[in-house]
Amino acid sequence: MATHLLLSVSLLLSSLSGAVSTTFTLTNSCGYTVWPGLLSSAGSPPLSTTGFALAPGESRSVDAPAAWSGRIWGRTLCAADPGSGRFACATGECGSGAVECAGGGAAPPTTLAEFTLDGAGGNDFYDVSLVDGSNLPVVVVPQGGAGATCGATGCLVDLNGPCPADLKVVGAGGAGIACKSACEAYGRPQDCCSGDYGTPATCQPSASSQFFKNACPRAYSYAYDDATSTFTCTSGTASYLITFCPSISSLKSSVSSSNGASSMNPPSGPGLPLINDTVSFAGRGDGGSSSSYPYASASAPAPCPLALAAAAALTWLVSAPRHRLRL
Repeated sequence: MATHLLLSVSLLLSSLSGAVSTTFTLTNSCGYTVWPGLLSSAGSPPLSTTGFALAPGESRSVDAPAAWSGRIWGRTLCAADPGSGRFACATGECGSGAVECAGGGAAPPTTLAEFTLDGAGGNDFYDVSLVDGSNLPVVVVPQGGAGATCGATGCLVDLNGPCPADLKVVGAGGAGIACKSACEAYGRPQDCCSGDYGTPATCQPSASSQFFKNACPRAYSYAYDDATSTFTCTSGTASYLITFCPSISSLKSSVSSSNGASSMNPPSGPGLPLINDTVSFAGRGDGGSSSSYPYASASAPAPCPLALAAAAALTWLVSAPRHRLRL
């Protein structure tokens, strides 16, 4: 009898555990359609969808099972070939030939939102990564959530226009549609943090990665950029809003709704803004010639450091595991 009772309790607890989920709400604030792609890490349960269309102003929620790990990104300039019917995108392409990515990852350069739910220490780990380059502004804002480093992160600005010429991907009309990482552009070990440069001590930020970091201080800019770019919320306390092409006003609204209307000030402690209004530096950091990458983009929201600091300047993780979602 006791054995049967223990078995029943075990099955009940297992059922309750399996019901726990985290909701991702994807919102398109761009003036054009974005096709999100979703990829589960190896060994992680699949999501209900791996890709769909998101019209301007549209939102869609996707539930992730407990302990899910993976990445979410936006695809742009997508269409089906009139002859073959094969679906393809100019940026963020996942190679499936269909709207659903079906287990395919994003071809760089692509801005990635990365998550490990219920990870070490009972925390959700999340970040926005420009390690594989950038194609869209993306911000992640926890809704609810607990923990000293549970706050907004991402890249608020469109870097496709000001992207340096040696990194810029140009579309059919001649405009920039994406910005490569140094690794994608040059393929050198020092840019890819590989080979002799495969440790935090030997792989240092280059001028190219600093272009991303200076514009978007909280986003990952190279593989060992953990200290200012990995954020955590206590597992089970937060859902996550992922916004493509966010505006300052929408960011303030989402932070306000997640923390309460009267809680717009960041917690005590050091913080980083989501955007710098200038990007300028000299030298590539690799023995190359001196260069300066000024930031200027008519399509990007007007920078407002004070509003950003009030809306989203939160503390960053001082010590964290190495970027755990690099697939």
